[in-house]
Amino acid sequence: KVGAATETEMKEKKARVEDAMHATKAAVEEGIVPGGGVALLRAIPALDRLAKSSELGHDARIGAQIVRRAAEEPLRWIAQNAGEEGNIVVAKVKDLDSEIGYNALTGKFENLIEAGVIDPTKVVRSAIQNAASIASLMLTTEAIVADIPEKKKEAPMPPGGMDDY
Repeated sequence: KVGAATETEMKEKKARVEDAMHATKAAVEEGIVPGGGVALLRAIPALDRLAKSSELGHDARIGAQIVRRAAEEPLRWIAQNAGEEGNIVVAKVKDLDSEIGYNALTGKFENLIEAGVIDPTKVVRSAIQNAASIASLMLTTEAIVADIPEKKKEAPMPPGGMDDY
């Protein structure tokens, strides 16, 4: 049971509890890996080998390169959202040991498993599989139908005397 002062707060807490429960079940099933995008970054050498494999066709190799580039993005964005230069953080983490990564909460490079920054292996594996599937689909698709983005109207000018707000 989840309790809260308002219905909105209760729904949010309930969603958090459910997310934690699902993550715990996934971790029990397949284990854990360092979080913060580090596990995806550690998959890059395998993706590089796959992209160079002569067993794959041209489209599949291109797909592996797309997934490889995408594997860097979570860590890059975590670092940028923490006020750091994402490319520099990614480059530094690539040179560190497998469990060492960037902890955005502390701003330090440390063992993320010991720091409690973890992801369920099942979640990371599924993310890679889904990314590969989507990359493959996009490479073999002749055309994609999408909505044209709507231009947003600019906010009206504030009334006189309210320029400071």
